[in-house]
Amino acid sequence: MNATVLVVDDEAAVNDAICDVLLLAGYRTLAANDGIQALRMLREQDCSLIVLDLSMPRMDGLTMLTRLRDSGDTTPVIVLTARQSPDDVQRAFEAGADDFVRKPFGMQELTLRAAAVLRRTSPEPDTGCLRVGEVLLDYRRHGVWCSGEQVQLSPTEFRLLRLLMEHVGEVLSKDTLLRRIWGLDGLAETTVVETYVSYLRRKLGDHLVIRTVRGFGYELLCQDGET
Repeated sequence: MNATVLVVDDEAAVNDAICDVLLLAGYRTLAANDGIQALRMLREQDCSLIVLDLSMPRMDGLTMLTRLRDSGDTTPVIVLTARQSPDDVQRAFEAGADDFVRKPFGMQELTLRAAAVLRRTSPEPDTGCLRVGEVLLDYRRHGVWCSGEQVQLSPTEFRLLRLLMEHVGEVLSKDTLLRRIWGLDGLAETTVVETYVSYLRRKLGDHLVIRTVRGFGYELLCQDGET
């Protein structure tokens, strides 16, 4: 296993414990104690995954995550939070988080989630393409084109669109999307699916229609489908 994980947490004991368990699991680790130090390290070192605490001095985790995504950095991020409000988790997902773990947590849970996020976000071995209407999704180049014009999607948006295109004309439940794209089960208090569907609708325009099936989920239609 060659993945390097950056652990960002201001509590030295927690940071050390996470690094130790990830080292035992076969990962290389780097440590930072706040968002400013972490962003500086990321400019000098490529990482496969970031484990990021939300509550830190100087620059908190949400601010760091927002700046990371605004800069175009798509490194997968697992956020850690001791907060109980669903709004905090919602904001983290909307800012570009790939998963979250509530404190206190078991170290085995964290290593399992790290492995799952790396599987979901690793480059696709398939070199083929999907085409629905005027939209082309290329696995190898990790790109999307509408009528020949490239559309910039985040990694999460790309994975969501791919899943919908693989099941064009089928209704996928919200629970299925949460499990397949975000690795979440039973997180009732979240609208992250609705948020990312709205992102895709805005970026794809009239080229594809994502129909809402109220109370259940979403269906991808071709250009002439009904909303």
